Amino acid sequence: MTNTDHQQGKSDRPWLIRTYAGHSTATASNALYRSNLAKGQTGLSVAFDLPTQTGYDSDHTLARGEVGKVGVPVCHLGDMRALFDQIPLDQMNTSMTINATAPWLLSLYIAVAEEQGADIRGLQGTVQNDLIKEYLSRGTYICPPKPSLKMIADVAEYCYSNVPKWNPMNVCSYHLQEAGATPEQELAFALATGQAVLDELQPRVPAEDFPALVGRISFFVNAGIRFVTEMCKMRAFVDLWDEICETRYGVSDPKFRRFRYGVQVNSLGLTEQQPENNVYRILIEMLAVTLSKKARARAVQLPAWNEALGLPRPWDQQWSMRMQQILAYETDLLEYEDLFEGNPAVDRKVEELKTGARAELANLEGMGGAVASIEYMKSRLVDSNAERLNRIERNETIVVGVNRWTEGEPSPLQTEDGGIMVVDPAVEQEQISRLNDWRQDRDDAEVQAALVALRAAAKAGDNIMPPSIAAAKAGVTTGEWAEEMRKAHGTYRGPTGVSGSVSNKTEGLDELREKVDVVSDKLGRRLKFLVGKPGLDGHSNGAEQIAFRARDCGMDISYDGIRLTPAELVAAAIEDQAHVVGLSILSGSHLPLVQETIDRMRAAGLAHIPVIVGGIIPDDDANTLKQMGVARVYTPKDFELNSIMSDIAILATP
Repeated sequence: MTNTDHQQGKSDRPWLIRTYAGHSTATASNALYRSNLAKGQTGLSVAFDLPTQTGYDSDHTLARGEVGKVGVPVCHLGDMRALFDQIPLDQMNTSMTINATAPWLLSLYIAVAEEQGADIRGLQGTVQNDLIKEYLSRGTYICPPKPSLKMIADVAEYCYSNVPKWNPMNVCSYHLQEAGATPEQELAFALATGQAVLDELQPRVPAEDFPALVGRISFFVNAGIRFVTEMCKMRAFVDLWDEICETRYGVSDPKFRRFRYGVQVNSLGLTEQQPENNVYRILIEMLAVTLSKKARARAVQLPAWNEALGLPRPWDQQWSMRMQQILAYETDLLEYEDLFEGNPAVDRKVEELKTGARAELANLEGMGGAVASIEYMKSRLVDSNAERLNRIERNETIVVGVNRWTEGEPSPLQTEDGGIMVVDPAVEQEQISRLNDWRQDRDDAEVQAALVALRAAAKAGDNIMPPSIAAAKAGVTTGEWAEEMRKAHGTYRGPTGVSGSVSNKTEGLDELREKVDVVSDKLGRRLKFLVGKPGLDGHSNGAEQIAFRARDCGMDISYDGIRLTPAELVAAAIEDQAHVVGLSILSGSHLPLVQETIDRMRAAGLAHIPVIVGGIIPDDDANTLKQMGVARVYTPKDFELNSIMSDIAILATP
């Protein structure tokens, strides 16, 4: 058979090959980007640090310990210049994983592009800009849902008129799956979010222009290890989005109904145990979003094998990028039409997923849509994640190296550096020093005038983008921009999804509940367990599941959600008369945040209360935490929640 016999047209073009990257400083991240581009990466995917994502400058109290940890700090135009130095933005396709501060970071990007001499109408890329999933799963929101939805629409409206090749919003179901969503929930919750955004946008543009605006909405999804189901999920996404665009919005041109998506495959399933196995998991998960031409991703970024251990090194990211390149350029995958068209097993599964998603969509619609259903969706995700963990604990779901075949050889990939990159703690002070220099050198009158204009636009309900771009050029900082949004719209604390009420879930917990009862009797009241998330880390899945199980074991729990200062947590421990305090930190800022919490507890006379800590914590750091006085340290390998519950009961025993 000749090479052309199987082709019904030209080969499909490769997807955009990206690596999600950013750390330490703008200058260090720029060097990493240019290195990755030289290695064959075809688009950029920028990771911002938590202060940048949540609208704080690097010297804010809440930013302590978080600067440069999970991404790059960008406080102002100078940082954005350094980030893209020697990278021509008019030739680049840039994805920025940014949500609450998306209008601001896009404004900085546009300002730098204009400085480079680029025609901004030709800029290509994406801002994630999906606040609804932030309330459900990732936690980097700032303002309440209604004004946040308005700012999403501001970006979309501005881009449609001024940056027409830019994707102004990624409906992001990635973090929904990370929070435990079933495929049907992932489909329904993401599509409901897309509908909420389009409903907000529809009145803003002439009817004849609306289909083209619909065509700029893109998606960012997750692909898990059950790759046949995941591939079918992607085909279901394609069908359902096409159906919604045509029937709900009357979009007749199929080109504007196309389901366009980028993907990062599942990080939830990466294991700390036998981490080399993660290479296979990542490859298999990539197949779900590449094998089916009908539902093929247009941009792919893969995690590295060691992301369950910490921050990957450049070599680790290169290895994941090579995985993409081998599939795209060495195999014959892109030469064929869809491999699954007409497959009865695939068709059945796709229809099953669509039926389940339509039912959940109808349920959400009956509640008033995605924004009105945030609390419901959050509770459903917590329940689904609890069931997922239960299946692993009961050995109903096999995870190689975790609950089956746990004996193995030491990994030669984990070298003297622990197999990860560690951000130098000095980075934070250096960044703050540069920020202070920036403030000193800028024109204060120009800055104040820009802030006044920004404030007026927010108050009047005008599109926030033009004054944000002007503010970027004037030298306004990320924290100053976000503070104006906080003043105009207020701040928001999202639902935790964890009820504090007494639980009647007792299956398999009788022995633990009895132990908690005995300890509570000795204490003279119900064992009080305070779960806290200090700092800016919004990954709350672990904390939610700990609180959920503690409640089911009969403990009196206190969990007020994310983004609390150590001072607030110590005040809560005093008010609640906590017997044990549990801190969850996944951003790598555990050492300074735990130290501050323990120091404050000692100063408040609470040194006798045991503190336990959970997160992605290297062994050396775990030893340091124990030297600080931490009673127990748990990492992702400690997946048996009942064992943790038993420890809490023992620690609380008088």
